Amino acid sequence: MKFLKILLAILVILVVIIIAGSFFLPKTYSVSRSVSISAPDSVVYRNIADFKEFYKWNPWAKMEPSAKVSFSGTAAEPGHIYEWAGKETGAGQMKILKVETNKLVDIDLFFKEPFESHADTKFEILPEGPANKVTWTMSGENNMISKWMCLIMGGMDKMIGKDFETGLADLKKKSESTQ
Repeated sequence: MKFLKILLAILVILVVIIIAGSFFLPKTYSVSRSVSISAPDSVVYRNIADFKEFYKWNPWAKMEPSAKVSFSGTAAEPGHIYEWAGKETGAGQMKILKVETNKLVDIDLFFKEPFESHADTKFEILPEGPANKVTWTMSGENNMISKWMCLIMGGMDKMIGKDFETGLADLKKKSESTQ
């Protein structure tokens, strides 16, 4: 009986620490990477805003090419959707919310599995001398679980920053080779 009381006390203390500690962890996150691409803004834009083209350089699609994918809606228009479901990449959906032709693609990224969450994802294309600077940004809110996951794993930047860099390098290669 004494053992159960001690175990219960430890569990209560752990729950209090987890809940109270989460109030001191970051409520939001933002990950951003940029690359300079020597290709017309229209080519870069098409490779982002048409999800069938996006799929070709998407770093997570390369991680799990066997994932089930589907596309719907008109490419480069609000409502254009890319959905995936895989064992390694989980399940989710990207939906274009807003576009500014050859300048901006604003996307709602909805993760369905393994954890449900939304993230605002933006691709901005800005002239930079003879090239175009593309900035990929993902931001969102941390729930209690993701706050602790980020703390343990070093933050969202550390978790997905390298994937953004790989994806942008592949976007650069694809865009510069299809001029």
